[in-house]
Amino acid sequence: MRSNIIKQGYTRTPHRSLLRATGLKDSDFYKPFIGVCNSFIEIIPGHFFLNKYAQIAKDEIRKNGCVPFEFNTIGVDDGIAMGHSGMLYSLPSREIIANSVESVMNAHKLDALLCMPNCDKIVPGMLMGALRVNVPTIFVSGGAMKKGYTKDGSPVDLASAFEAVGKYESGAIDEETLKEIECAACPSGGSCSGMFTANSMNTLCEAMGVALPGNGTVLALTPEREELVRSAAKRLCEIALDERYKIRNIITQKSIQNALVVDMAMGGSSNTILHMLAIAREAEVKLDLALINKISQNVAHIAKISPSRSDVHMQDVGRAGGVSAVMREIANASGGYLSLDAPSVTGVSMGELVGASEIKDSDVIRDIKNAYSKVGGLAVLFGNLAEQGCVIKTAGIVGERKFRGLAVCFDSQDEAIEGISSGKVKAGDVVVIRYEGPKGGPGMQEMLSPTSLIMGRGLGASVALITDGRFSGATRGLSIGHVSPEAAEGGMIGLLRDGDEIEIDVDKFSINVLLSESEIAARKASFKPNLKPLSSRWLSQYRALVQNASKGAVLEG
Repeated sequence: MRSNIIKQGYTRTPHRSLLRATGLKDSDFYKPFIGVCNSFIEIIPGHFFLNKYAQIAKDEIRKNGCVPFEFNTIGVDDGIAMGHSGMLYSLPSREIIANSVESVMNAHKLDALLCMPNCDKIVPGMLMGALRVNVPTIFVSGGAMKKGYTKDGSPVDLASAFEAVGKYESGAIDEETLKEIECAACPSGGSCSGMFTANSMNTLCEAMGVALPGNGTVLALTPEREELVRSAAKRLCEIALDERYKIRNIITQKSIQNALVVDMAMGGSSNTILHMLAIAREAEVKLDLALINKISQNVAHIAKISPSRSDVHMQDVGRAGGVSAVMREIANASGGYLSLDAPSVTGVSMGELVGASEIKDSDVIRDIKNAYSKVGGLAVLFGNLAEQGCVIKTAGIVGERKFRGLAVCFDSQDEAIEGISSGKVKAGDVVVIRYEGPKGGPGMQEMLSPTSLIMGRGLGASVALITDGRFSGATRGLSIGHVSPEAAEGGMIGLLRDGDEIEIDVDKFSINVLLSESEIAARKASFKPNLKPLSSRWLSQYRALVQNASKGAVLEG
């Protein structure tokens, strides 16, 4: 046992003395020590109940002959942090979480790890930390939120609430309707009910084999979710000392490609690309944006989920057969990128795991012949405006996949919100939001507020938006993020001027500003980045170390 380093031999007398102070007895020093990494925090709807789930997990771990040690990570609710300076801390929190997992697990030499995340940066942060530690690990999230309903029976969710602001500003709805949507959009605890970033990442944990079936779709605060927590804790005790289940033996080239296949088939959040690049780096697996495009070109989009389709949410996907049904349907039509021989923490291959699955509702999960698109729900675009790439959630496009328009430039999200709200943005424009990348923000703010305002004002099909920041999983429309190089490092997005003509062709994976080479060279020669001053020591450290989005916004010391 790895934990013998802190509990065996006469030289560890003081160590055992300290452990006895926590309640351990003689017999406990011969049992595996299990880390229970809990992201309980009371301000996040997907997390305020995780203390209860941790107790269920710890009881099950004790029952199965192991010793649990719960520890916590921080968390940031992107929805609450969005639209103000709080969002600067969201992506950087991923690095704090990863560092916390590594610190606690390695300082105390725990044998195995049960991770209990739910929302946004917390899932990839725990994955990154777990990969550094490399012990047998299982992920079990807190579960998805139920979808809400307005009085007339229309389904609503967090994206509805953000878009309602734009509708109210444009006079499309009144104050009473705005309040009704506010009160109905988030009806229970859990990760927001659509295929937003949290549920996308919880789904990809299933696809990578580090979570049990149902992790991405079983609702929070249900008996079924409690049973999943028990099953995950019990299974971890069974594999706690088995080196075959070290997380780097589960998360491999094959499993990362499996995750991306599922991502394309289900139209996951564009944030998953950012996080999968960072996860692959920790797993020492080669992954670049060009490979992601190859997978996208070979995988059909067979499930549209909110925000891409307003009436379908995670509970509907679970009812229709879940992630396993998606994987089985796509298995023979993935260009060889889906590997069913990849291992899983269940003890059987992914092929054995999904073999008996079937689509139970073809309106929610379509078969290949009736796919929404022959290509995946995410794409990476390249061109002189994004030489190192940028990402679009093609599943969320509501207008044409080819767009040409004139740039309307904003040097921050706040400027953009003000400009959109005041009517500065018109049909046919390309909204440019820059200096919001990993360095420029810093922290790469999500742009749900401006994209929701565009949708709410009825411009979703007639306006494009590009940014070196990123989008919430709830974003829809022709919204392109992660533009790299970013403005803060002299990327082309920083050189744009109002009125520049921009051409986007999603099917050709291209994005270009229609300027001559001589004009671009002249602008580069006189360019000075418009970086915001910082008063935060942490954000200053982050800006100094963070890489751009094409590298997963990881920190390099």
